[in-house]
Amino acid sequence: MAEYDLSRTIIQYLDRHLAFPVLDHLAKTNLFPEEDVQIAQYELAKGTNMVDFAAQLFQSVWPHHEIPSEFDEKRQNAVSTNERLAQEAQAVLDVIEKPEVAQALRQDKNQNLQYLKDNYGLTLQQITALYNFGKFQYSYGSYGGAADYLYHFRVLSTDQELNTSAHWGKLASDILTGRWDVALEELNTLRESIDSRTSASLLAAAAAAANASSSSGPTPATADPALVQLHSRTWLVHWSLFVYFNHPEGRTLLLETFLSPTYLNTIQTASPWVLRYLAAAAILSRKASQASSKVIQMEEYQYSDPVTQFLKELYVEFDFAAAQAALQKAEEVVGNDFFLGDFREEFVDNARYLISEAYCRIHQKIDIGDLAERLNLEKEEGEKWIVNLIRETRMGSDAKIDLEKDVIEIHRPPQPVYQTIIEKTRGLSLRTQAVGSALARSAQATQQAYRQHHQAVQQQAKEKAAEVQQAQAVAVN
Repeated sequence: MAEYDLSRTIIQYLDRHLAFPVLDHLAKTNLFPEEDVQIAQYELAKGTNMVDFAAQLFQSVWPHHEIPSEFDEKRQNAVSTNERLAQEAQAVLDVIEKPEVAQALRQDKNQNLQYLKDNYGLTLQQITALYNFGKFQYSYGSYGGAADYLYHFRVLSTDQELNTSAHWGKLASDILTGRWDVALEELNTLRESIDSRTSASLLAAAAAAANASSSSGPTPATADPALVQLHSRTWLVHWSLFVYFNHPEGRTLLLETFLSPTYLNTIQTASPWVLRYLAAAAILSRKASQASSKVIQMEEYQYSDPVTQFLKELYVEFDFAAAQAALQKAEEVVGNDFFLGDFREEFVDNARYLISEAYCRIHQKIDIGDLAERLNLEKEEGEKWIVNLIRETRMGSDAKIDLEKDVIEIHRPPQPVYQTIIEKTRGLSLRTQAVGSALARSAQATQQAYRQHHQAVQQQAKEKAAEVQQAQAVAVN
């Protein structure tokens, strides 16, 4: 199952603190040597201010080595820095927590800053102490405190670059403290901020991310606004997995977000492995459809695993034997996945439901033993499962069970013509979007090739002109 593990791929799009729980889970799966996972944890921890945690990991990996003296020095620096930043931040909090100040603050941040400067001598630079201390608290592993300070900073600050960094830090802090309702609100706010940015603000965000020393959030190395936006959305997609697979309504919200044209294009372009979670959410919410299956089929050349194969075999190929085989592997893949592991039983149960529904939709008489086998169940267990399924679903009014013949007979009323037309035209918008995306990628590649050719021609012309000038200079001399 190690070949299907996505931890290494996903961690590249996470802040180092968000990677710790992923590695903790990986250590429990035994997919990789324990020592390798511990070394990875140590490499992440030594870049933070969690000095004691890093020292503990060092001892676990190299039990016969003495802990380097640099840890003591780093611990002392961390303690002194924490005290200094805490005093600077507290001076700001003492002002803004006064009842009269809280009542005087308005929606206009510029007006608030002017009020604080005129009445209490607080400047934007002093307010930035809240950001600095929140960022340090985060690197220290105090995620609750980091969330509070970063929130207060964002309420007051007009610095767009630091506000963006604080947004990412606040989201990470809410995720690590398990406040899923708050994290969902923060996720939606950050998504709206990314989607609504203009080219100028995107360039500013790119410059801020490239120059910022914060470890939270993406750091795009390009100044192309479109690529900056794509980069930010790619990071947001990966961070959102923490929220969507822990919030009660998360799976439904994931489908709404990931199947929207903007984020579907992001997944297809920059992170096709996220299709595993799109497929899993569709199965867990029992909302698997031709739309999600067609996307998986189109991107099969980029990414495929047993979870995505299950949907494709069931809804595109209608190959129940292949779907059954894929489900057996998918159960293991889901069980080992950091985001999906807690949903293993629910995933299998809903996958069996989808197989049963699809199988009953195209058959009028079904052998219960045969269907149980397709669901990877023993005959007796399969009979109970199928009977309960028919009772609990809309098939109950159309299906009758003949226990003597051990079959299910399904009698359906003829489908109206308009419904048939709706079913046939449902996928047109998706196909149109796919064609549009393909044309856009082709046009972008053509433009890039043209620019490269144009630059090469210009370079050749410059070199030729230089040669002519040199020849003229020689002739004159």
